[in-house]
Amino acid sequence: MASGDDSPIFEDDESPPYSLEKMTDLVAVWDVALSDGVHKIEFEHGTTSGKRVVYVDGKEEIRKDWMFKLVGRETFYVGAAKTKATINIDAISGFAYEYTLEINGKSLKKYMENRSKTTNTWILHMDGENFRIVLEKDTMDVWCNGKKLETAGEFVDDGTETHFSLGNHDCYIKAVSSGKRKEGIIHTLIVDNREIPEIAS
Repeated sequence: MASGDDSPIFEDDESPPYSLEKMTDLVAVWDVALSDGVHKIEFEHGTTSGKRVVYVDGKEEIRKDWMFKLVGRETFYVGAAKTKATINIDAISGFAYEYTLEINGKSLKKYMENRSKTTNTWILHMDGENFRIVLEKDTMDVWCNGKKLETAGEFVDDGTETHFSLGNHDCYIKAVSSGKRKEGIIHTLIVDNREIPEIAS
């Protein structure tokens, strides 16, 4: 056996020949669709090291080492609008844990159900690019690929139109009453006088 400090294995040392830092304790991954895009949230929980690490879109947001309390919560913010997110860590039995994500104080499932009622989303491909357009119905804000767009609202005979541009393309979202109380207002995206189908939420 070679002598010196450069040897990767030490006969009398009980340390593993690998770095604990390079080991991953990834326990949960969520994809969260917000107006500015879909964000990936990853959570590492080291139950032996007490480590908690939260990544949003691959960027480390929170790192806590040597936490003696293995249950609890981690709160952070996601996206351009700084939407509040919380990961809850609960013991379910022995050394088994459950990880749940809340967005704005609601479970992810409830948040997404509510979001499908308060937003419309369209995906279109033009000029060699993909565009994800989101209308926030409560504010009438329009987002495209993570950026809030400048818009101009206009009243028309059968409803309203919210105008904006994508490159040299004229776009607007038309809002008309469905005539049915349960359905409410129907929003339609028009690009260069062509209707774009909404994606199912």
